[in-house]
This record gives sequence, structure tokens and C-alpha cells, in this order.
Amino acid sequence: MPDLDLTIGTYLYEHTAALIDGTVAIEGVDATFETAPLISDTFRRMVQGDFDVAELGLTYFLRTFDLDDAPFLALPIFPNRNFRHSALFVNTAAGIEKPQDLAGRTIGEFALFGHDPGVWMKGILAEDYGVSPDQCRWVIGGTDHPIPSFDWIPQPVPAGVDIRHAADGQTLGAMLEAGAIDALLSVDVPRAFLDGSRRITRLFPDYEPVERAYYRRTGIFPMMHLVAIRKELAQRPGLVQAIYRAFAQAKDVTAQKYRAGAAKQHMAVMTPWFSELFAENRNLLGEDWWPYGLAANRKAVDTFLRYHHEQGLSKHLLTSQDIFVPGLLDS
Repeated sequence: MPDLDLTIGTYLYEHTAALIDGTVAIEGVDATFETAPLISDTFRRMVQGDFDVAELGLTYFLRTFDLDDAPFLALPIFPNRNFRHSALFVNTAAGIEKPQDLAGRTIGEFALFGHDPGVWMKGILAEDYGVSPDQCRWVIGGTDHPIPSFDWIPQPVPAGVDIRHAADGQTLGAMLEAGAIDALLSVDVPRAFLDGSRRITRLFPDYEPVERAYYRRTGIFPMMHLVAIRKELAQRPGLVQAIYRAFAQAKDVTAQKYRAGAAKQHMAVMTPWFSELFAENRNLLGEDWWPYGLAANRKAVDTFLRYHHEQGLSKHLLTSQDIFVPGLLDS
């Protein structure tokens, strides 16, 4: 039987590179991989029907579940994950010194109300610090480049939450530096901050210990994206298992390079003291520090699903059982 032709969209990460360059193949599939400089372009093209399988931001994926005929199911492959306390920036003149000070303030948010880091941090702010989204005003836009509203994906507006889009030509980074907004929740670090502006700082300046403590307390390494497949393809015998195995193998190719590199103090990596950081991360996060599969990620996924519903972005409270392909529920 000839291989199945599939077009797959994903970002070029170090842990997907072996798939994209052909080092790792998907059994029974003739795959064409496509990437894009902006991952949101891959999301858009998946939603618009250009891909059979693609990386999707969690919130983008979940918003399709409120359509009359949800087109996708998820594979427990998480190509993008990051701790997100570091994603909150504040104007230094706004008098915001602790999370509770965000109540009553105007906060910019990148791209859409409830982008993936936004869902995580709003959930954490509400759960850990008592600040819920309805206590703030929200301005949606681009961090350093103006972006229009993403009209290709549902845009639920939660009741009782003050949300508006930035005006044409405005950027959230410039608004934060000027004091037009008090804080910014963004996957992108504002250019002014990177350039050393004294008008912008992180809400958690020493964020690494905060994020490590969060992991020790919760066991959650927040994922931003998963891999989605069209429902009609998910029914093909053995296909989702083959895709899952290939993504896992590609990830393991990279992970093994880091494990082997420890013996030579990672001399192929140009970051000083990287070996110490690698050892510290491995000690905290475990041997499989970037896990795929549902067993290792169920708590994190279900937490995101709960936050998504609590923030008015899902009509129904979904669980992992609802969104993942049945053939990988035991992964």
C-alpha cells in the first residue's frame, strides 16, 4: 500500500528539526512539512484548511470546540512550553510591586484575549494571588508591531470583562513605556525592555526562583501548543500512533545530544555555564524534562482546560478525555 500523503505544519524547533530534515520519518506517511517565521501563521492555515496535521496553540485549538462541528482532535505532543511568570511586565511608575496591585489596572495582552501565556497567567493570578480578569481592564494588540484582530478564530468575550483592541498603529510595548497601560502580558518581550528602558520592568524581576517554586509545588510545566489532526484522519488505523512516535523520536534525538554533551561540558553550546543549568533543570524536571504523552501531562492539560473555561473562553468545561484522540489516551 502506498504511503499516505500528509501536509504537516510546525515551527522549526530543535526538537522538530529531525522530522523536518527527514532524519526521522513517520511510518506509512509521505509527509510534507511546512514552517513559518510566525507560528500564528501556521495556526491560521490549519484553521483555514491548509494542513492535515499541525501545531496549534492550546487556546486556538480549544476555541474550535465551540464550533458546530469541531474539526480537530489533539495528539499529546507539546512542541512549545514555557513557564510564564516572566511574561508579565509593568510600567515602573505605575506603583505595581506585587500581583495583587494589578487589580483595577489596565493590562495589555498580546494578540487576543486569552493567548496561551495569558490563559496560564490569568489562571495563576486568580488562583494564587486572588486577582481575576474581571478586576482589570484589557487592551489587545501587538507588542512591538501593530496587529489586527485575529478574525479567523472565534473571539469569545467573557461577560463582565472590559476588553478593547488597541487603536490602529498602536503597539502595547510603546503604550506600556508611555504609561498608557499599566502592565503587559505578552509572549513577546517588549523591545524597549530589551533595550534597557527604565520605564519597564518585570512584575517578577527574579522570576526563575518563582517559576521553579511553582513547578515544585504543582508539578506543572505549562504547555502552550499541542499537535492537532483533522478528525477524519484520526480514524485511520495506526496513523495517530505513527505520528506520535515520530514526534517523540525527533524530540529524543535532541534530548540525547544534551545528555551526551554533559560529558564534554556541552562544548558545542555557546551559552556559558550551560552544563550547570542543564544539570539543575534535569534534577528538577527529571530525565524526560520535556514529556509527551497524556500520563505525564494530564494535570497540566486539565488545569489549562479549567482556566480556559473559568475565563469565559470555553462554553463547556472540557477534560483531557474530550480533546485527545482515543488511540493515545493511554500514552
